[in-house]
Parts: sequence; C-alpha cells; structure tokens
Amino acid sequence: MSDVLLRAVQEYVEENIGYFHEKRLETVKNKRLDDVLKRKNPYLFRAKSQSPIQLVYGIMDAFLSSQEEGLFGTFLEGVAVFVAEQVFLGYKPAKGELRGIDLVLEKNSKLYIVEIKSGPNWGNSSQVQRMLSNFQDSIALLQPRFPDKNIVPINGCMYGKERSPEKTGTIKRTGRPDESLVYWKLCGQEFWYFISNNIELYTDIIEPLGYRAKERNSEFQEAYENFVNDVLYDFLGRYRNSKGGIAWDRLTEFVSKSEADDAFGDWTK
Repeated sequence: MSDVLLRAVQEYVEENIGYFHEKRLETVKNKRLDDVLKRKNPYLFRAKSQSPIQLVYGIMDAFLSSQEEGLFGTFLEGVAVFVAEQVFLGYKPAKGELRGIDLVLEKNSKLYIVEIKSGPNWGNSSQVQRMLSNFQDSIALLQPRFPDKNIVPINGCMYGKERSPEKTGTIKRTGRPDESLVYWKLCGQEFWYFISNNIELYTDIIEPLGYRAKERNSEFQEAYENFVNDVLYDFLGRYRNSKGGIAWDRLTEFVSKSEADDAFGDWTK
C-alpha cells in the first residue's frame, strides 16, 4: 500500500473504530436474560447435559460472538468502501438505489457492482438467489445509464479463500424460464486487491485495526463480566430446580410455548 493510502486508512480506522466498540458495549449494557434466551435452542443445550453456569456461559459466548461478527462486518465493509473511494472513486449507492449492492466502482473500463460479505460461507441457497436477483436487477437499472460499459457483478468476501472465483449462478423466476448469470466471488487477498490494486492490502490493514484495542477491550471486559453476573443471577432465580440443576421444562416453555390466539384451532385443516 502506498504511504499516502496507508495513512488515509489509518486515519479512517482511528476515526471510526470507536463506533464498533461503542456498539459492542451496547450489546452487553442494554440486554437482559430474555434477550439472550429467546432465540436459543433448549433441546440442543439439554443434549449437552450442562450445569446452570456452563449453560449461561455457553449461551453468552454464542450470543456475543454472533453480535460481534455482525458489528465488525459492518465496520470492515465501511473500510472497504473507503479504500475503493480513495483508489477508484467508488461509492456506496444511496439507500433504495440499488437493492443489496454495497459498492459501485469503475475499473479497467468496466463497471463493477459489489455485494460485500464477511467470509466465503456467508449464506444458504435462498440468500445466494437473492444476491443473484439483486445483481440482475441492478444491471437492468444501470445499463441504460452506462450503455458502453460491461457491468460485472462481484461477490466480495472480506476474508477467506476461493479456488474458483468465476461463478455461474442460476436465477429462478416464477412463471418464467430460469436465467444464468456469471459473477465473480473474490475472497480475502483477492477482494482487497480488487478494490485497491495493492496486493498487500489484506495484511496492511491488520495493524490499524488494533488502534486502542487494549484500552477498549479492558472497558468491554468489565461491562461483559457485569452482564454475565446479572444474567446468571437472573437465570438461577428463574430456571434452577429444587436440586440445583436446570428446570428444563420452564426454560423450554419460555422459548417455545405458544402465544397465538388460536394456537390449537382448525388452522391445519
């Protein structure tokens, strides 16, 4: 990476990494036991035959991991868009302009439309179908504005590897024949090179991301420990049985008991 671009990325990270840490803190300051439990599978945890403390820490770790992955993915997407802006005058489309598209840039006389994901294993078949439809719809909108440009769809993944980047997807349309769409799946080093023309960018950005990390993590750890203590105290008060174990029936009722007005009526007939 050039010294000028590296300094620009460092400044961007230093100005914006605080947002990630603030949101990360909010996940443990503004949540309670019900927020953590309501989307968890009690049958899975029962199969592990855990103690109350093991269960709470397991749930908390899974909850925190999913929250952090989403928050940091959003932040790192911002870094990628910033780099593309600096190098290629790329831009993030306005909300509602191009559904699902995170970045548009011109390079090598082509117009690229990019959906940015965290890693290569980001979605199931339905989600991939949605991305392909987004690509197709965006091409239809942009082609009249850029009649002389070849518009190339890119699935950009911020980490990971992809041995065969060129892909052919099949778009299934109700009442119409299926359509094929060629796109590129660029992961890790290839993605960061694509948006910067710098082969080392994927490693160069690691150091700036650690800006004030020790200080931020100390603050977070204190808040996290308080959160876990509150959740554990609440859990033991509500879901501990007379023998000191877990009252699995009460826990399962909280997660799965029907709240429908006519839960057991004739709706299946």
